[in-house]
Amino acid sequence: MGLKFCSLFSGSDGNSQYIEYKGTKILIDSGMSGIKVQRQLNSIDVNPNEIQAIFITHEHIDHIKGAGVLSRRFDIPIYANKRTWEAMLPKIGKMEDKNIKTFETNKEFAFNDLSLNSFSVHHDAVEPVGFTVTNSKKKICLLTDTGVVDEDIKYNLEDFDLLLLETNHDVEMLKVGSYPYSLKKRILSKFGHLSNETAGYFLTSLLKDREEIVLLGHLSGENNFPELAEKTVNNILEEKGIIPGKNVKIEMTYRDKAGKIYTLK
Repeated sequence: MGLKFCSLFSGSDGNSQYIEYKGTKILIDSGMSGIKVQRQLNSIDVNPNEIQAIFITHEHIDHIKGAGVLSRRFDIPIYANKRTWEAMLPKIGKMEDKNIKTFETNKEFAFNDLSLNSFSVHHDAVEPVGFTVTNSKKKICLLTDTGVVDEDIKYNLEDFDLLLLETNHDVEMLKVGSYPYSLKKRILSKFGHLSNETAGYFLTSLLKDREEIVLLGHLSGENNFPELAEKTVNNILEEKGIIPGKNVKIEMTYRDKAGKIYTLK
């Protein structure tokens, strides 16, 4: 049985990722309304009652909006680091004590047949993290909501089989767009979001020609569009002699619907 992954939503409006292995079914983030997350789970033939945990990257609303609702409706424990819990608890409503679970950032832990590790990223939240999720054979990595990448992040992503990588914005679109200057400055800062170009060049340092799958995600609705993100990343890879479709599979996630289900064996 393979390690399954499906992006239910990925974008500036909301984020939620589904992972399954040997009957263990979890979400990473739940940033759309509870009913929207339920509908996307149903669309991939997953009963929301079967979700056993929700793991939270950080407390921004596009990552936690539906978490409290789903926890109360289906009795699902929510896992986050201590500082994130302190920041998000007022936003997600009353929680049963038994469903408030914590993990320690940068420390690997087991959940059923999965091994999870949260690693520090650079974003304007109290203690934001990315995740790696592994079984005995395959490794899924999630890196979004970081303004820069560093050696620690790169170390955590080494030897991935599937990577969800943020390509939030095109820098020129952002600069000439309608966002106020303060928001543009935040997005472009080291505590903001990765651009298409930054993500592309970072990716060239990770790939090892081992048939990796890279999903581009967390796109801005105003300062990017899927074709541009994919073309920018592909062009950068080709500059470095990496052939998309041959050395690596580059595909998109979606802001408003579930993507493909990937099974890693």
